[in-house]
Amino acid sequence: MNVLFVCTGNTCRSPIAEALLRRALASGGADDVTVGSAGAAASGGAPASEGAYLVGLERSVDLSGHRARLLTRELVAGADLILTMSRSHRAQVEELGGGGKVHLLGEYAGRTGNAAEVSDPFGGELDDYRVAFDELERLVESVRPRLASGRARDQR
Repeated sequence: MNVLFVCTGNTCRSPIAEALLRRALASGGADDVTVGSAGAAASGGAPASEGAYLVGLERSVDLSGHRARLLTRELVAGADLILTMSRSHRAQVEELGGGGKVHLLGEYAGRTGNAAEVSDPFGGELDDYRVAFDELERLVESVRPRLASGRARDQR
C-alpha cells in the first residue's frame, strides 16, 4: 500500500505527517506500507520550512533530507490512499483523478466539521508549528492501526 499525504507547499504539514507515519509504522511492523508526501502548490526541491525542521528536531523527527514535490497526476495514480490537510487539497486531488482514494486526514481519523482540517503553520511562530506537529501526531496515531491492519481503504 502506498500512502500519500498532501498539503499546500509540502514543506510543513505533509512532510511532518509522512515522517510521523514512517516512524509509527517502523515500530508497528507494517512492512507493506510506503509513505510519501506532496504539495498542491509546491516548489519542487524546497526543503522543509525552518519551523517544521526545528520542531521536528525537538521531537526527534529529522526533516533535513526532505525536498518538496509538486502534486501530479502520476503521484495521485501511484497512491492507494491519499490523506489531505484541507478540503481544498482534497478537491485538487480529485481533479487529478484521485476520487475514491482521497480523504481528509482528520476525517479518516474520525473527526468531523472544521476539526477535520489541519491548520497551516507556515509563516507563523514556532509555537504554531508545535501545535500543528502535536495535532498531526495524534491524527497519525489514530490512523496507524488501520493502515497496519490492511483496512486502509475501508470507509469509516
